[in-house]
Amino acid sequence: MPSSEPSSGYSVASESGRRSQTSPRSSESHRTLDNVRDEVAHGIALRAITKATIVDGAKISVYFTFSKKNDDVFLRRVAEIIRTRIFSRHLFAIGTTGPPSPTSSTNTNTLIITGADDDDVQRAVLLFSSKFLGRVASVTNHGNFLVAAVHDVGGSSYDCAALWDVLSKSVRAPLDPLSPPPGSRSIDQLVTAARARLQRVTPRQAWEILHDPTYPIPAFLVDIRPASQRARSGGIHGSLIIERNDLEWRFDPRSEARLAIADRYDLRIIVYCEDGHASSLAAAALHDVGSLNATDMVGGFEAWKAEGLSGQIKPPSTQSESGTWEALSQPSPLSD
Repeated sequence: MPSSEPSSGYSVASESGRRSQTSPRSSESHRTLDNVRDEVAHGIALRAITKATIVDGAKISVYFTFSKKNDDVFLRRVAEIIRTRIFSRHLFAIGTTGPPSPTSSTNTNTLIITGADDDDVQRAVLLFSSKFLGRVASVTNHGNFLVAAVHDVGGSSYDCAALWDVLSKSVRAPLDPLSPPPGSRSIDQLVTAARARLQRVTPRQAWEILHDPTYPIPAFLVDIRPASQRARSGGIHGSLIIERNDLEWRFDPRSEARLAIADRYDLRIIVYCEDGHASSLAAAALHDVGSLNATDMVGGFEAWKAEGLSGQIKPPSTQSESGTWEALSQPSPLSD
């Protein structure tokens, strides 16, 4: 008789164990593809929220995920989850990248911009369209969110940076049009900062450098003035004429439009303009492309004339008969 009790207890325990083991499997078997997609949508929404930064009191975030079937529906669900999780002002851009979804009839990826404020979304629509010219196949505006079909979105670092910029500018508080925006600098501040990077030379020092046969590195005097100023004021015989909008392309050794002489980074490039202001900004720009010996001439062409230095030519002729100013014969790198 006693032997039957354990047998009965074992039978009950085994049945209970079978119920506890089969219950999770039964639950798993009822999960559908929609359940899985919804879990993924929740995960993406939470990652986008975690990634958010605050601009003028509004949360903004950009997040890309790989393209999936029915991108439009899927991203709408992500946007809906974001709106239910954030009750404060926000503006998010959520998009798909990679090969477009097989269901896409336009061979595009989907981007949704969603926010709590309709005006923020409308500003984002306009800025987004201007940032992605020629790539937006369609935009559907739904008030507090928009759905866009975009060619090859998220494939480059530009796309992500551009979207962050769109969101940031869309949520910024209105500024007093007469007050300088935060982070901006006046032109005087820009010139001062540029000159702090340079070892500027006087016209006399420039003349001596150019006429010193023992000077250790190649030195060039570069006239960046526009043609109208050269025609009106004259110029310095032997200087290279490279107008301001071409300067960096001509002296960057990595540029396909560089001059033949610009094959090294240690050139002594002495830039001058009419009065010595624009030349400081131009020389600092050459530092940015690696020409750290570049500088400008204090006082510009006016100071050269006042010093009475030789080499001055009379207007309106501004071109060397010997063709020394080789930069004139080359097309502008910006002419395309």
